[in-house]
Amino acid sequence: MSVGADWAEAWIRRGAADIALHRAALNTLDRDIGDGDHGENMDRGFQAALPKLGALPDSATPAEVFKLLATTLISTVGGAAGPLYGTAFLKGATSITGLTELDGNGIVTFLTAARDGIVLRGKAESGDKTMVDAWTPAVDAASAANGAGADPVEILARAADAALAGAVATEPWVARKGRASYLGERAIGHRDPGAESTALLLRAAADAAIQASS
Repeated sequence: MSVGADWAEAWIRRGAADIALHRAALNTLDRDIGDGDHGENMDRGFQAALPKLGALPDSATPAEVFKLLATTLISTVGGAAGPLYGTAFLKGATSITGLTELDGNGIVTFLTAARDGIVLRGKAESGDKTMVDAWTPAVDAASAANGAGADPVEILARAADAALAGAVATEPWVARKGRASYLGERAIGHRDPGAESTALLLRAAADAAIQASS
């Protein structure tokens, strides 16, 4: 099976709903080790993208849907999240340009390019206590599932599970990048908010794939 633009749009809508639902929790995580506005900023960006989805033509590809989200996030989300997530979805979109449907290979290509965009923009790597620590396990899990012959629904579910585990794993770490890095050991015991929002969004992607396949 494969997923197309309907899945991409459903992902954004589910992601927007989940971010709105967890906005306060994301703010609290960010207040502990950052500026305290990660949930607010992410909610603003995704809510801004929703009305634009209706203006897309019926012939829109997944790449065009993700590019719309990317440009909206870059222009409306404050702090580091806008450029990082915007770059992720823009690089992901570029990697699947021209494809109307994504099979397992396409999903892995998209997720890998998105992660690599974040690494390029944020200069972070695994272990720095950033969203990379959720994205990289997700990419690895998706690649392994695809290699085992899983379909996009299962691939995205495995990616979402791995992203959440990666986010949880950041709690006992000292941050090496971003505002949290200035806190030293005071960042220990606090989950990275970017990793947490990544886990939420990748779970939304998996749920949207289930919806698209039903």
